[in-house]
Formats: sequence, structure tokens, C-alpha cells
Amino acid sequence: MMDGFPHMAGDSVIFIGYRGRERRAQQACSTVNHTGKKDKRMGKMEQTTIAALYTLEETIAKELFDGLTYPWEALPLISDFIVRLGQSLPEDRYEQVKEHVWIAKSAKVFPSAYINGPAIIDEEAEVRQCAFIRGNAIVGKKAVVGNSTELKNVVLFNNVQVPHYNYVGDSILGYKAHMGAGSITSNVKSDKTLVVVKDGKEQMETGLKKFGAMLGDNVEVGCNSVLNPGSVIGKETNIYPTSCVRGVIPARSIYKNAENIVAKQ
Repeated sequence: MMDGFPHMAGDSVIFIGYRGRERRAQQACSTVNHTGKKDKRMGKMEQTTIAALYTLEETIAKELFDGLTYPWEALPLISDFIVRLGQSLPEDRYEQVKEHVWIAKSAKVFPSAYINGPAIIDEEAEVRQCAFIRGNAIVGKKAVVGNSTELKNVVLFNNVQVPHYNYVGDSILGYKAHMGAGSITSNVKSDKTLVVVKDGKEQMETGLKKFGAMLGDNVEVGCNSVLNPGSVIGKETNIYPTSCVRGVIPARSIYKNAENIVAKQ
């Protein structure tokens, strides 16, 4: 389920100080099994790593991922990172329009769009009519945030498109990822327990209550699909329209339904 408005920045986990956030995030997201011992099977979750999913050169937030292994480890760090990065952006290319909101001068933001900080809208991005950016959002170069789309605690890499009636919360979307009209990331479990990433019989506790989806580069999500909490979609995978997705979906696959996932030829 989507978390309800008006929760604002940093409502997934409460940390104090950027470095403290980083340490706590890494501790919370370490792999453990049900006995509480360190899980020795981490190698089998390699397809969920930052290296496997993303081209870091395609985001202004590259340094956000320094020292991290899994992309969801970055979720509690986004807010502080934006504030630090925004203060260093060149004034000839970016304008601080209000507290903790920086918009590239080449970006196009429609008058009816709402942007709450911390937020960075990168160069040549487009934020269309009635878009609602609730805070803790990085919108990459040439990315599109469309009509009535809502963002909260997200990183959109360059050329990402969330163009029509999308909800993207507590999620990271890789280079050229695209979400079809009406597709959403569901970022809170219905029983409000912590999100666990599951790949077949393997699983990894994240320590996060709010965790939407991690989409690798060039992922295509069909219209009106729901990506359940803790979904990880590998690079260049296509999700059929109206799908209900959960868990880890391999790279370069076609997801028709949970029982019919085929490798691309």
C-alpha cells in the first residue's frame, strides 16, 4: 500500500547526522537470517547489488552510493545528500528557488507542479502539470515527471520517465527506466512489518518499513502495474501491463506473471 499523505521527508527511518545515517543504514540492511546470524549466502543476491542494476555515471547522485552494496541502503541517506549536493551546485546552471530546492535553469517545470524540498531537478528535466514532489527527490537529466505523478524519497537516474499518474515512493529508478501510465510502487506492507527482499528461497532483511522498488537500467513497467514493497527488477526487463510484482525479477527478462517469467532472446 502507498503511505498516506502528509508524511514528509525522512519518515522511513529516523537517523541523526549524515554519517550516523550511513552507518545505521548499512547496519539495518545487512543480510541476516531468522536466527539473527550473518547470512553467508549473500553471493546469491548479487543481482540485487548497485553494480548489477545501475550505471552510476548516469546520475548526479553517484556519490550517494559510495561505500554501499545494495541500492536500498541509500534510501535513508537521500535527504541529507540532497542538501549537501545542492549547496555545491554551480549557480550559473542551477537556481535555488526555495529552501533546499534546486532546479536546473534548463529544466522545464510547469506552474501547476508542486515541489517540496529537499529536491534537485537536474538539467533538461521536465516536471509536468500537477506533478507532486513531496520531498527527498532527485530528478535526473532529461527525466520526465508527468501529469499527477507523485514522488517521495526517490532517485530518478537520467532519462527516467514516470509520465502519467504514477506513484513512486522510497524507490530508485535506473537510467532510462520507464513506468507506464498508472503503474505504482507500493512502499509499505499492509501489516506494517519491515520489508524483506526475496529471491526464491533466499531473502534479505532490509530493516526498512518503507521500501518501494529498485528498477535497474532500461526497465519497462507496463501500464497499471503494482510493484510491491521490496521489488527489485533487473536491467532491461519488461513487466507486462496490469502485473502484480514482488521479489527479485532477473535482468533481461519478460515478466508475464509470477509463474511465467522468460529470458529475453
